[in-house]
Amino acid sequence: MKNILLLVHDDAGQEARLQAALDITRALQGHLNCVDVALMPMLAGDYDATGATMLLADEREREAQNRTRLEERLAREAIQWDWINAVGDMAECITRASGLADLIVVNRKLDAFATPDMRGITGTIAIRSRKPLVAVPDDSRAFDTAGTALIAWDGSAPVMRTMQACVPLLKLAASVRLFTVDDGSEAVPAEEAATYLSRHDIHASIERVDGLDRKADTLIAEACEASGAAYCLMGAYSHGRLAETLFGGVTRRLLESCRLPLVLGR
Repeated sequence: MKNILLLVHDDAGQEARLQAALDITRALQGHLNCVDVALMPMLAGDYDATGATMLLADEREREAQNRTRLEERLAREAIQWDWINAVGDMAECITRASGLADLIVVNRKLDAFATPDMRGITGTIAIRSRKPLVAVPDDSRAFDTAGTALIAWDGSAPVMRTMQACVPLLKLAASVRLFTVDDGSEAVPAEEAATYLSRHDIHASIERVDGLDRKADTLIAEACEASGAAYCLMGAYSHGRLAETLFGGVTRRLLESCRLPLVLGR
């Protein structure tokens, strides 16, 4: 896990993304790939091609200024990094650049702003890229790789793939907890996950709670708080994106409300 891809865009979540990416890149002794996305303007009303061109030029100018500021900061950081400019839809640009990424850093959502729709963008990237994502709150200013990692374990293929991909990150944690809601849906027992991790010299504890009459995301959030977790690792959209959108789901609700960084994978 050496190639960390960072979504760069001048918005309210950028500082949180940057700080998390720097912490993770340093801890893993990795390389930071900055993908700076200039958004195509959404046209309405009387805008014509000329108006669209002017709006895009303004967006590119803002991102050029943003690049200058961030490159000055990155030059002072003790990491290796590079920069890619992209124009278009944010999720498409990040997915296109993610082929050799080991981990992608985005936001879970922007609490005070409706745009960009980071929750939707994060969900789309998780599904299309099939890479682990770190989704941070917009007011976060650090990612504690040495803290407690809580794995929201349901035994699904997404959480298994995410856990396996994130073994290098989990090895940095002071402790790892496998938290599972005992509602009859656990496909692969948490004990098997603990055995797998132990073979990577990660010795995880297991906690089971009765979840027949409470929502799993509420129980996960409570477990994170009780354990003082630094982040929560989970599978994303284990029951399908459409089902989660229609009926509400653990991934969707945690992207909406969780105050911790989420490590998600599909």
